[in-house]
Amino acid sequence: MKTYHRVLTIAGSDSGGGAGIQADLKTFSALGCFGMSVITALTAQNTTAVTAIHPVPPAFIAEQIDAVLTDIGTDAVKIGMLHSPEVIETVAGRLAAHQVGNIVLDPVMVAKSGDKLLRDDAVSALKEYLVPMARVITPNLPEAATLLGRPVENAGQMADACRDLAGLGCRAVLLKGGHLGGDRSADCLYVRNTDTLISLDTERIDTANSHGTGCTLSSAVAAHLARGSSFEEAVRLAKAYITGALSAGAGYRIGTGHGPVHHFHALWK
Repeated sequence: MKTYHRVLTIAGSDSGGGAGIQADLKTFSALGCFGMSVITALTAQNTTAVTAIHPVPPAFIAEQIDAVLTDIGTDAVKIGMLHSPEVIETVAGRLAAHQVGNIVLDPVMVAKSGDKLLRDDAVSALKEYLVPMARVITPNLPEAATLLGRPVENAGQMADACRDLAGLGCRAVLLKGGHLGGDRSADCLYVRNTDTLISLDTERIDTANSHGTGCTLSSAVAAHLARGSSFEEAVRLAKAYITGALSAGAGYRIGTGHGPVHHFHALWK
């Protein structure tokens, strides 16, 4: 009998379908993986705004994790929106109990629309409980600044930021440089145990359809890790995938704000 490459996403639901759980599951499917989900919050959301957030009780989040991992198991976990300290502690506790590896943590704090998705009192819990468990964290520059408590605003600050973020306990950092602007999108990958710093530079895609970009990139990393790629290879393949999704999605119009990327660009146009 054949088996699947299994990936679990632990994140919030986006009713607009462009980010969160929905983006994660689309990414897993597009990259040949069997996706499973643990929903941490429901959001009323479209391409322009998050109009409401309904948190899922921590005890029920734990039930979802246990239900999936005691039966199906997983080859990688992507973690997105967690919202509160109680949820963060619950997720960390259950993943530790199940001895889960290959954790990709996307420290989601603000939606593309600018709406806050992480409570202020949750940042310390994220740093204490989940960052040390992660194989890689994937913050953008504002998220890195929040985690470090100092500005990270230019390319010259990214290398030091990567090393300091890794000092919080994770094995690697993929620091996304999308907020830098310019013609190129320069991300920075740092691997702690080898003290290796790699610049990942790609052409910037000029499009307003960038909703869910961060969710999709971190999910793609998790999917390639689940498929057995080496760490650096997983990140490079994920970068290529999101670049293709942004490029293909640029030609579409959906909603009146930031539309989604095209998750299935390799399968249909």
